[in-house]
Amino acid sequence: MSDIAKPVVGDERGLARLAIRTSNWSERWFPASLIFAFLVVIIVAIAAICIGAPPPVVAKSFGDGFWSMITFTMQMAMVTIGGYVVADSPPVKRLINALARVPKTGKGAVSLVAFLSMFTGLLNWGMSLIFSGILVRRLADRDDLRVDYKAASAAGYLGLGATWALGLSSSAAQLQANPASIPDTLMKVTGVIPFTDTIFSWQSLTMAAILLVMSNVIAHVTAPNDKNAKTAADLGIDTTDPEPPPASKSRPGEWLEHNPLLTIIIGVLAIGWMIQTFASQNFIIAISGLNTYNLVFLTLGLLLHWRPYRFIASVAKAVPAVGGVLIQFPFYAGIATVMTDATNSDGASVSHLLASMFTSLGHNAWIFPLVIGVYSMILGFLVPSGGGKWLVEAPYVMDAANQTHYSLGWTVQIYNASEAAPNLINPFWMLPLLGVVNLKPRDIVGYTFIQLIFHLPVILLCLMLFGHTMPYIPPMIP
Repeated sequence: MSDIAKPVVGDERGLARLAIRTSNWSERWFPASLIFAFLVVIIVAIAAICIGAPPPVVAKSFGDGFWSMITFTMQMAMVTIGGYVVADSPPVKRLINALARVPKTGKGAVSLVAFLSMFTGLLNWGMSLIFSGILVRRLADRDDLRVDYKAASAAGYLGLGATWALGLSSSAAQLQANPASIPDTLMKVTGVIPFTDTIFSWQSLTMAAILLVMSNVIAHVTAPNDKNAKTAADLGIDTTDPEPPPASKSRPGEWLEHNPLLTIIIGVLAIGWMIQTFASQNFIIAISGLNTYNLVFLTLGLLLHWRPYRFIASVAKAVPAVGGVLIQFPFYAGIATVMTDATNSDGASVSHLLASMFTSLGHNAWIFPLVIGVYSMILGFLVPSGGGKWLVEAPYVMDAANQTHYSLGWTVQIYNASEAAPNLINPFWMLPLLGVVNLKPRDIVGYTFIQLIFHLPVILLCLMLFGHTMPYIPPMIP
């Protein structure tokens, strides 16, 4: 990449200048997200000891809880892989090529990327990042269109910054809807919360629609016009895809890898199971099962790739994107168990004391979402967990919701909407997209920071207003 793709602060003004300073500071001082998980482990352990929990009890709680979420960890990793292989498949790439021919102006191209990023983000956040990144590259290939490459890439990140946590791949909503995934310590606090009380409630769908429209307008307005746009060519970025190596079929094993017969057989088996599953129960209940959700995407990805060797290669490209989930989620599970199970002589835990604090601060239905929302936003910036820190927050946040008789389903959505917003300026989740478009976080954060400034008050206002319309339902424990 040429030096022009590495802007200095002096090149920008106003909000973009502040955004680049913030991004530069975070890139310099913020360690890897796993280090944050380590620090939270230490802080929670010290807090438990300080309230009187014996150190051996704290250590035992951490070890007992560490592997309690291994099923959910694997499920969330498969969410990412499934979305990736669908977006990376040849038919979807052909669809992207067709979509890239639609816009007539550079600003229109940015708007298209923004809309599709947020729409696909509601289905699967992994798919959103890769789909949007490939679309940006194909738009950049057009000689008849001057689209600002950085603005378009920033628009491609809006699925992660605006809508993903309000959609089907929401970690918190998926966890709370799946009884088998909820740890025993959390089940007694939250019970099972169906999608109809979280992401499929009219309040959540309305908020998602508001964010989608608002973010698209902002992306369109802030995108440079054709005269000021800096295309990928201006930035010295080559967006042409390398030619794949010629397929080899010289050995029996390679013949099997290239033959679609295996794909057809596996696809028929999986589709047969899906037909039975969706026919036997309500669609919303069926799709809320993480195993069902993941099998749908993996089967779709397999069929779209058609030949096993393509599917295998796509999975191999997707695996690096799930490293953070695989290693961080067990630590969050251990943290959650320390917070709930490591008690002092009075039977009080860190979770209990935090719940009491939030109950006293959020003493009514108007204040509660503000307190929880702001807290989740701050923690979401410091701990980019992809929803994993819900395991840490849920015990005391949901306990506080029970004590104040605030809707448990909407409390999950408070977390979801608030946790997603900091992604707009946090470099961690930008990496899969930036790897596709060959940019750095500082190249797009000027645009995403402006989005964040508008998102914060709108999200908090929606959380307050819509939360007031949802009734409190006590934990439903199967």
